[in-house]
Amino acid sequence: MKILLIGGTGTISSAITRQLAEGGHELWLLNRGNRKNEVPANVRQVICDINDEAEVMRQTGAEVFDAVCEFIGFLPSQVERDIRLFTGRTRQYVYISSASAYNKPAASHVITEGTTLANPYWEYSRNKIACEELLMRTYRETGFPVTIVRPSHTYCERGVPVSVHGPKGSWQVLKRMMEGKPVLVQGDGSSLWTLTWNEDFARGFIGLLGNPKAIGEAFQIMSDEQLTWNQVYQSVANALGVTFKPYYVSSEFLAAVSPKAYDFTGNLLGDKSVTVVFDCTKLKRAVPGFCATTRFDEGVRRCVAYLQSHPELQEEDPEFDAWCDRVIEVLEQAKQQI
Repeated sequence: MKILLIGGTGTISSAITRQLAEGGHELWLLNRGNRKNEVPANVRQVICDINDEAEVMRQTGAEVFDAVCEFIGFLPSQVERDIRLFTGRTRQYVYISSASAYNKPAASHVITEGTTLANPYWEYSRNKIACEELLMRTYRETGFPVTIVRPSHTYCERGVPVSVHGPKGSWQVLKRMMEGKPVLVQGDGSSLWTLTWNEDFARGFIGLLGNPKAIGEAFQIMSDEQLTWNQVYQSVANALGVTFKPYYVSSEFLAAVSPKAYDFTGNLLGDKSVTVVFDCTKLKRAVPGFCATTRFDEGVRRCVAYLQSHPELQEEDPEFDAWCDRVIEVLEQAKQQI
């Protein structure tokens, strides 16, 4: 197949790029070229700003693609741009939305593609919903061949997935664990969550490309493994070879006292603090044989090993570290005063 990825080097899309390149597909990447040295040699790179429509047309010419996949579309205006650029030029347009678009809390903790889309806590999710609605309306009115994909928490070797961290990522949480300090965990750590290794996600995603069952449909792609956040953090501690010392704080409190940059209202109240179990039956009907095979304890060991061997990824966040200490100090004082 001839496939264009808009993005192609991020957490989710990098694994898709590798697998498509290994599979012998004619693969094009359209992005700013920030990680161009990491792209397989047999991939054609279109280095430009996707918002420069004239330049995109100049570099892609009259090319027609079997699939165009949008990984960095967050606003309806960006989707409208893609419709202008690729109407009549692709047999399938795959839009990567988000499982955070599902209603929080949902009427049932078992989430299917039919679960209501609504998220009053997170503008990011509401924008994804608006993009989906625009695309499905265009499909119904003009036949624009859309497929919507909703990932949940997908991770790769470049970062360890934790729930409470600062704007610079998860390394400071790992550093606290290695220093024997307590780490903040929302609630009591017992809510269920799903984490998906990006290579597993890529296999399900690629199975939808060129798949006639996927046109006009939405699919969620996740692992079948559900873990409590206590189990997630314990797996991280095990990979580090340290003791897990949780300090439990309500999500509402974290959202109320955190700096705006941490966005715990969206990330926690609108997503990670809510127990969800994803039912991927629809995907498995469309892509027979799909199964995520990487357990989280295996994946997180790879992450920790990779981070420890790449010091450039160990970005410290002293402001977040001090904020965690302050939250713990204040709550401990409150205990003594009551």
